[in-house]
Amino acid sequence: MAGTVVVVGSFNVDHVWRSEHLPRTGETLSGSYTTGPGGKGFNQAVAARRAGAETTFVCALGEDVGASLARSLATLDGIALRVQASTAATGTAGIYTDAAGRNSIIIGPGANGALTGDFVLEQDDVFRRTAVVLAQMESPRDAVLAALRQARAAGAIAMLNPAPANVAVDAELLAACDLVTPNETEFVALLATHSAGRLDASDISTLEDAVLHAACRALLPQGTVVVTLGQAGAFVSHAATALQGDSDPYYRVAAEPVVAVDSTGAGDAFNGALAARLAAGGGQSFAAHVRFAGRFAALSVESPGAAASMPRLAAMRARFPDRA
Repeated sequence: MAGTVVVVGSFNVDHVWRSEHLPRTGETLSGSYTTGPGGKGFNQAVAARRAGAETTFVCALGEDVGASLARSLATLDGIALRVQASTAATGTAGIYTDAAGRNSIIIGPGANGALTGDFVLEQDDVFRRTAVVLAQMESPRDAVLAALRQARAAGAIAMLNPAPANVAVDAELLAACDLVTPNETEFVALLATHSAGRLDASDISTLEDAVLHAACRALLPQGTVVVTLGQAGAFVSHAATALQGDSDPYYRVAAEPVVAVDSTGAGDAFNGALAARLAAGGGQSFAAHVRFAGRFAALSVESPGAAASMPRLAAMRARFPDRA
């Protein structure tokens, strides 16, 4: 159904410490502490909802305060939940952020590791009425594969954000995708895993477009790859037979200038917003959807937090009145 998104993924309770710089080995720093909701799946579900999509979040939660937080926040944002109950604690993350907005993260998966492919398949009713299914790699591989296959079976866009970079994405997962959205580090990891070339993450943003396009095509011949490049924007590569309303098979979309406060949820903001715009359709080109997602992500880094930093459409329209 147009305008609807299903996100299959993780929920974490984030514990965030901020200091002038990130701690070095053996170093003790003084800083500030906050806590709030996160997890790539939940962040992306919040982003999709605030970007205008009717959103369902499929996840696993414990039976604890963290799960109560997830349920109450989903209700506040109007996100429908499909929850697999777990005896494990609800997921957690320790996030360390410096004065420039850079971060390092340690995740305790907890209940997120309990999400099963069978539970995802049991949600067939919600998949049959969605336009985009978005998953990440903070959930078990079988659950992610089930989500992508359910999307394909329902005629929805199967979208994978292959994050974090240290989790392998195998050939069967890639073959189930219509759209893959790595950042530079994740893109390099995918290329290395699938023998599609070896590049350095620091060089990705400066590669010639034709070279980057060839690497994308080797990785995902049948679909679209969007490589997010931080302050350098994003690179889009389509299969020649599926340009999705664009006139060019590959191109770059510039980033908006921002004053970064916390980049923790920027990638999730981009992915959730892109899923929402693709679900809405509206006859716009894929490039227009990517531009919106980039602006949504740019606005998110100007606020602290992960899920809490996701902007709302009203804020987007105020910041970009002729574009949002």
